[in-house]
Amino acid sequence: MRVIVTFCGHSKIYQTGNFSKWLDIILPSLIEGGAATFYLGGYGDFDSLAAAAVRRQKAVYPHITAILVLAYLNRETDASRYDDTTYPPLENVPPRYAIVRRNEWMVRESDVVISSVTHGLGGAAKTLDYARRKQKIIFQFPTQAQKE
Repeated sequence: MRVIVTFCGHSKIYQTGNFSKWLDIILPSLIEGGAATFYLGGYGDFDSLAAAAVRRQKAVYPHITAILVLAYLNRETDASRYDDTTYPPLENVPPRYAIVRRNEWMVRESDVVISSVTHGLGGAAKTLDYARRKQKIIFQFPTQAQKE
């Protein structure tokens, strides 16, 4: 079974070292369980850390694929850190909603969501709520509030 994984987090992330270590622990287990395709957003700190973690895993698991999911077709994008790009059916979506609709598409197309949502505001929180409604398997990075 070929499992698709996507990521969901705020553009700014403050526990970068801890988050990276956590990804290095859970990604091998997911890959050994069938995860082979990773959808990545390409914006902000969280997406950069997620893409770097997938690249580190490619050294051990060269068969996995990192795919940058584009929200816009007409914008310059550096896709050099990814194996491929894809563009969901967003051509009729107004630009101001493109990232939200792209994130929803990523969740719908994925089996697993890896999250570092730390508060209930913004697009990342809405995407995580959407993943919950779609009953996706979610791996949530532990936040301070969850540890207490």
